[in-house]
Amino acid sequence: MRSADTLHHLSIADAAGMIRSRRLSPVELARALLDRIERVNPRIDAYLAVTDAAAIASARAAEKAMMQGALKGLLHGIPLAYKDIYATAGVRTTAHSRILENNVPAEDAETVRRLGAAGAVMLGKLATHEFAIGGPAFDLPWPPARNPWDTERFTGGSSSGSGAAVAAGLALGSLGSDTGGSIRFPAAYCGIAGIKPTAGLVSRRGIVPLSPSLDTAGPMAWTAEDCAILLDAIAGYDPADPASVPSTPPPGGYAAAARRGVKGLRVGVLRRFYETDLPASAEVQEQMADAERMLKELGCTVGTADCPPLIAFNAANRLIISAEAYALHEADLTTRPEAYSRAFRVRVMAGGVMRAADYIQAQRQRRSLAAEFNALFERFDVLVTASTPGPAPRLADQSLDEGLSRPTYSAPANISAGPAMSVCSGFAPNGLPLGLQIIGAPFADATVLAAGHAIEEASGSRSRRPSI
Repeated sequence: MRSADTLHHLSIADAAGMIRSRRLSPVELARALLDRIERVNPRIDAYLAVTDAAAIASARAAEKAMMQGALKGLLHGIPLAYKDIYATAGVRTTAHSRILENNVPAEDAETVRRLGAAGAVMLGKLATHEFAIGGPAFDLPWPPARNPWDTERFTGGSSSGSGAAVAAGLALGSLGSDTGGSIRFPAAYCGIAGIKPTAGLVSRRGIVPLSPSLDTAGPMAWTAEDCAILLDAIAGYDPADPASVPSTPPPGGYAAAARRGVKGLRVGVLRRFYETDLPASAEVQEQMADAERMLKELGCTVGTADCPPLIAFNAANRLIISAEAYALHEADLTTRPEAYSRAFRVRVMAGGVMRAADYIQAQRQRRSLAAEFNALFERFDVLVTASTPGPAPRLADQSLDEGLSRPTYSAPANISAGPAMSVCSGFAPNGLPLGLQIIGAPFADATVLAAGHAIEEASGSRSRRPSI
């Protein structure tokens, strides 16, 4: 049994096993995390609110169930936290914006409800970029989250607090959202795992929207296996969400599928993305070469996959986001624009000058690109590429138009609607983590998780934590 001062570094899978065997008290685990939050959060600003009293009450209920042999599953008693765009009944949900500074929902988001029903312990609400797009910003009521590997570094966004909290041991798992890469960026920069599931696999009901035709909700955790455990709880059809799609989980669930191995998997490498379209740093290029070697040693066949240039995917992605986000915020942007951060205004107000023809053409382009991209899965089971062009940059160096001024490696999966995840596959010479992105065909989430788990195991990256 681990000492109390290292409980915050347990994976969800390990903590669940200890709780089920009665070697770990859910109350002890919750207290360890809350103590860690009190000591460490002032340095990284991952939390906007900590629900300590409710967390202890939930942990006590989980401990009672443990003693009675009535645990509901692997998440019973596991401390989690949620990006502050997820509605939480009776707990302020701000989207990190003064626009919603006093917003207290009456009901939980469907995903939060499902995790609560599974016995998870909610620790609090986490920082994001304003309305999941406008950040990092220093002109809001709350500061931006900082990277626990180096607090002068950027976390990635927009699920910034989710990435920072999991990496720093302030939560064992979290929920983020991904419209253009907002789960995968912080997963890469903070050295954790995060998956954007297939569009429609996870309910978005009760989540503050950014771009309704692209928004996707998904889990973030220390390992791919932990993400799979969370996905087992939150995936599934929600008839009250018009974007929800009926689906069938893999036999035994996503967690079992994540451990099934990858021998024989056909892997396509999207080289043009990181070699030509947006040339990556030397350490990322080396990481990609190492990833190819590891996949071959694991029994995969590896080849080169080609597709349209990044700029085509990014143009469609950004046009759609800007138009839909502006439509959602037009009333407030035209009457009280000063209530938003400057970063949000720069990133969203361009949507106000777009024509209907521009938006419709972007959606047409999206369908065409998705068809061409998904055709690659006739030859390959998964595609791999870099998550970001380099390790986390300095927080102070982030520009207001970041994500608009140059393409990203993440947009193709948002356009194609399939699953994509980032896992930590190594570290740069300066000690910062590097992310590998794995992309699958729609509803091949289990295969993506299996590849992510295999890469983590082969790279040995999960034994290294930030020292904060």
